[in-house]
Amino acid sequence: MKHWIFWLIAGVVSLLGGFTALANPLAASLTAELLAGWSFILVGVIMLFSAFGDQGWGARLSTVLLGLPVLFIGVNLIAHPLRGLISITYAVAVVMMIVGIVRLVLAFSDELRPFRLIMFISGALSIILAMMIFSNFPQSAAVVLSV
Repeated sequence: MKHWIFWLIAGVVSLLGGFTALANPLAASLTAELLAGWSFILVGVIMLFSAFGDQGWGARLSTVLLGLPVLFIGVNLIAHPLRGLISITYAVAVVMMIVGIVRLVLAFSDELRPFRLIMFISGALSIILAMMIFSNFPQSAAVVLSV
């Protein structure tokens, strides 16, 4: 920890960013959505370029067929940020619901006996959060990604 001052600066900047996100959750959610869009675009472009280095037509075709939808999703997220914000929020709620159900099922397995209570609580909380998002959808899209 020779350069602890850099860690301190990073911590202060992170705290300021967090407080700013809490003060303006819609702007923070839109920022997260746009970052996701640009990430999808970058990954899609990398996949398309890597298709030229693949061996054989099958590998090239599968890489292109995976890269094009990823690129398309990224372009749509950038072109329609509010619609993308709603879509990502819905996807987050669906994933939280699925993860919660899986954790509840795993909580009753014999293999995870020592962690049964933790898995049960985690699964129940995931399901409750997903239900909260769904119950206030699409208005919840304005704040879910920022929190």
